[in-house]
Amino acid sequence: MKLSLGFSPCPNDTFIFDAMMHGRIDTEGLEFEVFMEDVETLNRRAMLGELDITKLSYHAYAYLLEKYVLLDAGSAIGKNCGPLLIARQAMTDDQVDKALIAIPGRYTTANFLLSLAFPAATRKVETVFSEIENAVLEGKVDAGLIIHENRFTYEQKGLTKVIDLGEFWESSTGMPIPLGGIVVRRSLDKETQQKVNRVMERSVRFAFDHPGASKDFVVANAQEMEETVMNSHIQLYVNEFTKNLGGAGRAAIGKLFDVARARGVVPIYKEDIFLN
Repeated sequence: MKLSLGFSPCPNDTFIFDAMMHGRIDTEGLEFEVFMEDVETLNRRAMLGELDITKLSYHAYAYLLEKYVLLDAGSAIGKNCGPLLIARQAMTDDQVDKALIAIPGRYTTANFLLSLAFPAATRKVETVFSEIENAVLEGKVDAGLIIHENRFTYEQKGLTKVIDLGEFWESSTGMPIPLGGIVVRRSLDKETQQKVNRVMERSVRFAFDHPGASKDFVVANAQEMEETVMNSHIQLYVNEFTKNLGGAGRAAIGKLFDVARARGVVPIYKEDIFLN
């Protein structure tokens, strides 16, 4: 059975998907047609129902519960790994409220967290995540919301952190921050959904047990990223929650959805969030 699969070229994704892409594990007869794109493009593909399995932002998933269900394996959840709001110099809260801010996409969890921290900050321009630092440096925007490996490079470019939105979430809730997860199409039969979850978990565990096996695949898609940044990226976003959400992971995701629903920023939903 061949299924369409979307994930990003970022090191944390290529690290965990390598084994299932390259025959290093038992895929239980599943084959994959791969689409590698930035997370907001994947979010929007999911909105159109174009992919059978995909990585997406948890914010986007809140709009997609009728179409997709969340796997227990493959998520990016953790502490000290949240998006950062950066600028050329320090900013007051009032200045942030009035600023023109580059965001990595409307449906990213990063934008959701920014909306929680600064609900009055509504002047936003969607920008490919890898271009946000330069947009700030060149004065095209007043501030930028960065994700992925950019948290390791912004200081080298002379930019300043205004707020760590992961710390904001963790101090507000006492929970790790859910950033992105892997979902499968609800219209697939339950047996296939469970098979996808098993294969995903197997791929993640292989990556943990054989960290060098994925290096060529990770490097080939890392967009000339320095090896130290690439390794830091993986260590930050891939952890025990990536193997399996467990009770703590599920609780953190449930909290994110509860807050989003209470603030009226996502639709009311009836479907189960998690694959059972």
